Amino acid sequence: MPEEVLFESESDQRREDIAAFLRTVADNLEQGNDITLKAGGESVTMNPPATPTFEVKAEREGPTNGPKELSVEFELEWDENADGESSSGGALEIE
Repeated sequence: MPEEVLFESESDQRREDIAAFLRTVADNLEQGNDITLKAGGESVTMNPPATPTFEVKAEREGPTNGPKELSVEFELEWDENADGESSSGGALEIE
């Protein structure tokens, strides 16, 4: 399936600032509000349904004999035309 990037931002941030961004997203999700992403002159507003698919991924990437890069990715997915219902892939725990 082709991918259309609606918004993208990548920059080095302090851990405290990242936590503040994630808290804002979490608060908006909990309250059922839209999520607006802004950087420079770009912005996008999205309204996740009540039950989007939540994907959490931890990765190690890089060349076999070279330095590796670690990442943790959090992703919300939903069908633009769906009613917001999705299936469960098991209980997620984050400590």
